[in-house]
Amino acid sequence: MAVAGCPDYFLHHPNYQQDKVDRAANHRQADLIGPGFQQSTNRNSPNHQEDDVDLEALVNDMNSSFESLYTSCSVQAESTPLLHNGQPHRSATYQTQAQPTSPHQRLCRSQPMHILAVRLQEEEQQYRTSSLPAIPNPFPELCSPASSPTLSSGSLPQCQPSGKYIIKIFSEDGMGKVVEIPADMSARDLCQFLVYKNHCVDDNSWALVENHPALGLERCLEDHELVVQVQASMTSESKFLFRKNYAKYEFFKNPLNFFPEQMVAWCQETNGTIPPSQLLQNFLNSSSCPEIQGYLYVKEMGRKSWKKLYVFLRRSGLYFSTKGTSKEPRHLQLLADLEDSNVFTVITGRKLHNAPTDFEFCIKPNKVRNEVKELRMLCAEDEQSRTCWMTAFRLFKYGISLYQNYKIPQQRKTLLSHFSAPVRSVSENSLVAMDFSGRIGRVIDNPVEAQSAAMEEGHAWRKRSQRMNILGSPSPLHPSSLSGVIHRTQLWFHGRISREESHKMIHQQGRVDGMFLLRDSQSNPKAFVLTMCHHQKIKHFQILPCEEDGQMFLSLDDGATKFTDLIQLVEFYTLNRGVLPCKLKHPCTTVAL
Repeated sequence: MAVAGCPDYFLHHPNYQQDKVDRAANHRQADLIGPGFQQSTNRNSPNHQEDDVDLEALVNDMNSSFESLYTSCSVQAESTPLLHNGQPHRSATYQTQAQPTSPHQRLCRSQPMHILAVRLQEEEQQYRTSSLPAIPNPFPELCSPASSPTLSSGSLPQCQPSGKYIIKIFSEDGMGKVVEIPADMSARDLCQFLVYKNHCVDDNSWALVENHPALGLERCLEDHELVVQVQASMTSESKFLFRKNYAKYEFFKNPLNFFPEQMVAWCQETNGTIPPSQLLQNFLNSSSCPEIQGYLYVKEMGRKSWKKLYVFLRRSGLYFSTKGTSKEPRHLQLLADLEDSNVFTVITGRKLHNAPTDFEFCIKPNKVRNEVKELRMLCAEDEQSRTCWMTAFRLFKYGISLYQNYKIPQQRKTLLSHFSAPVRSVSENSLVAMDFSGRIGRVIDNPVEAQSAAMEEGHAWRKRSQRMNILGSPSPLHPSSLSGVIHRTQLWFHGRISREESHKMIHQQGRVDGMFLLRDSQSNPKAFVLTMCHHQKIKHFQILPCEEDGQMFLSLDDGATKFTDLIQLVEFYTLNRGVLPCKLKHPCTTVAL
């Protein structure tokens, strides 16, 4: 192709081709280095008139161009803030002026810049948290929400206990059993599970006890408390006990026995005219302001001495008066808070704390583990006042939840009654008295005749047992006799235990009216002892053998009422009060897990 204004032979001339190559190389160097060097290299071109090159001028031009580039780059770096990724921030005004007009304006070399260390750490942390990919969570049930498939940074603090947990339960004889329970299992549900597994009688009196041997403290868990949460606040030496507790909700049945008039504030203001139902409603109603007051021995924090103070228990906490029995706010000081604390019974108060009486209890904050100095030790004058203080503490802390726990077994019994009735082929209401004295049995319609027939049947059974002893069986007190040893299979019989051990068992299972146990007498090897509780006081009655017409019997009232064995004696006093202060109601039993 011919070029306008240029002969054809120039296109193929060697000097023309070489000149074309040199010009292209010079243009490439000018783009990389700058206009100063381009101007100096043009002097070496074939078309330039001067063949000599001024090297000193060339070096000066290069240094001046480099210094101008360094200055512009450093000024731009110092005035431009950085983003999280290290790139310069371009403002609106800079974007409109950032178009390079010459090759040297596009040139940018690295220069040292001053970066704040605090800002760099914040940017690095933000970059890490925002740029990390989502990690699949191998345990989604341990995080909240439960349906979240990934483990995010904000999900860990809201974790809820879930899954299975290992709990070890101990019985009265010291034997333990390991069970696996879910995280949401309450104390009532665990007791029902243990009752089912150990074939115990389900009378809604079983309880789970939190025991601290190092501190000498124990308390019964409320039915709605979660076992896993309670275990989290316990030490390795602490343990759970499974035992009876008849007094857990006894104050709902007999509130006047638990709250003496002189200890309840409004009873004194109204001269004790409040009925029992209104007494409990005032405790359960959060808008009312009941108050328990009285003298208590208070142990000083970090010391071994005790002080007798006039104490008030309210919904807001436990206070004592600095001036006698004054209730003025300026004379009241806070002893303990009810919100994050629990009330415990002190089982070794005399030995560990040198308590003035045996009726010691303690308010333990939930955060305290083995620090005895953080415990608020209190001591009452008698058992009734201690029970009043501890029961009022539970009512103030849990309120209506205790009443709901008390009603749940009754509601469950009502619901199950429809399913338990068809178990028997004939209901108890349809049973009638029958007379089988003749050849054909007949129904006894007359109630008086039916009652006399029942009495005759009872006397006939007693005569048959006496006749068996006459025909060759030895005395019921003889070890080889069945009537003399059959009582040892009963749950209420505890063998050769001391008086102190019997007191401890009754106290642990609740001092309610009618609780009893039988044991061997330590003073008379042929006698037995009935230990029972009445009005929170423990009493003992000796069962002595007596002889009539050559036959040996057991009697509790010097022979006025005679029984062939202890089972017959217990059955009689369960139905009749006799010489006892009340009927026998609740046997003191132990279970082996």
